[in-house]
Amino acid sequence: MRRNILLLAGITLLVAACGGSGSDSSLPTGAEPADLNPDDFVQQIDNPYWPMAPGSRWVFTETDLEGGGEQRIVITVTDRKKTIQGIEATVVRDTVTEDGALVEDTFDWFAQDKDGTLWYLGEDTTEYEDGKATTKKGSWEAGVDGAEAGVFLPGDPEVGMTYRQEYRAGEAEDHAKILSLDERVEVPAGKYKDVLMTKDYTPLQPETLEHKFYAKDVGPVLLVGISGGKFLEELQSFTNGASS
Repeated sequence: MRRNILLLAGITLLVAACGGSGSDSSLPTGAEPADLNPDDFVQQIDNPYWPMAPGSRWVFTETDLEGGGEQRIVITVTDRKKTIQGIEATVVRDTVTEDGALVEDTFDWFAQDKDGTLWYLGEDTTEYEDGKATTKKGSWEAGVDGAEAGVFLPGDPEVGMTYRQEYRAGEAEDHAKILSLDERVEVPAGKYKDVLMTKDYTPLQPETLEHKFYAKDVGPVLLVGISGGKFLEELQSFTNGASS
């Protein structure tokens, strides 16, 4: 297997350059309806690449590699549920602060089907400036105003798989492609192997490209902005709600 070495901000990432078809026609890729059946979903989210036991908490630091700014991101799995298209979704809160001031406050809605696939059913996001809410642009909910659910992580990931993560025309059209299942990542929270790596992109901002890394039994550990804004988002700490 040939590998390219990506050097960024003093951190070495081994980026797999392998191929593989990995196509799965069951994963949505465009604007097509998801056609989800509530009976196909389970209560517990235990996808190994992002298990979401209530109380789990991830703390990240995001560093702007061009401007030098730094933000703190905290993701927390709540014990709340929201019913979307008959599916009981888990509510996950994502807050972003800068110099102690709230920049963004988002409630994401996730659900897992019987095959282990983690679905993204929408988000309620609010951006803040000087302590005041400024916009809710980017908010969407599956089944409302033509929005459709997307896949965040497949239950049986393979290199080469492509899928949409969210869909609301002109507002939320993120896509992902699995690049590798055997990366090694070192961040402040620890060292991880057999890490899943994706390429994340959107037709709404074709200049933007990100690489995300998910460690087994932990979830997201690293996000690298490659183009359209260069930044590094590293996991500082992880609390597993299932063991607390």
